[in-house]
Amino acid sequence: MNMTDPSSILQLRSSILQQNDALRRASADSNAVDGLNPGAAVPAPAPAGKADFSAAIRSAVGQVNDLQAASSASAESFDRGQSTDIAAVMLSREKASVSFQATLQVRNKLLSAYKDIMSMPV
Repeated sequence: MNMTDPSSILQLRSSILQQNDALRRASADSNAVDGLNPGAAVPAPAPAGKADFSAAIRSAVGQVNDLQAASSASAESFDRGQSTDIAAVMLSREKASVSFQATLQVRNKLLSAYKDIMSMPV
């Protein structure tokens, strides 16, 4: 049986969220340079001192949803002929895909940890 330390799960989640924030900042910087979304504000990461797990998960899922919505919007813009930058469209799709896959991996790790905890003898 694989015993997973809860602190390592939280560290993994924190690392994924930091990488996601770095991607968002890079995206906002490149979009401002490309002129795609010059006024986009990047949300600040949540303070590390708070222990509100549900709010952190809700925020992470919201960020993934925002990336997927931006990806869809850029693809639709390209389809309508309003944008000719296929690289930006593919980049936004990949960002959305990577963030979604990271969210799935975190979910899988949390479920595995939950199962391990529930199978522990009392």
